[in-house]
Amino acid sequence: QVQLVESGGGLVQPGGSLTLACAASGFSFSIYAMTWYRQAPGKERELVARITSTTTTNYADSVKGRFTISRDNAKATVFLQMNSLKPEDTAVYYCHAQRNWIHYWGQGTQVTVSS
Repeated sequence: QVQLVESGGGLVQPGGSLTLACAASGFSFSIYAMTWYRQAPGKERELVARITSTTTTNYADSVKGRFTISRDNAKATVFLQMNSLKPEDTAVYYCHAQRNWIHYWGQGTQVTVSS
């Protein structure tokens, strides 16, 4: 059974940091591209950061220089280190796995940036 389980969300003050983790199981994690998406209330889901199986990364312009995506294939886990958080980063963050036409989604974790 395929599972993507996100953790690490919560409430943080502006300027603070959080690290999200997504633990994968049930598929060959190392050969999948892994992506973090987010969806804020009333907005469409958007790509935040992506890391391929060869560890090539790309980021949304809005998070460049503040967020870092990484993966640990031995632990089948992908991380999103988020620094200098802003209120506009508030959203549900989703983990996504993709290889060719195969896509898997996690259930999401809430991140709220507020004073």
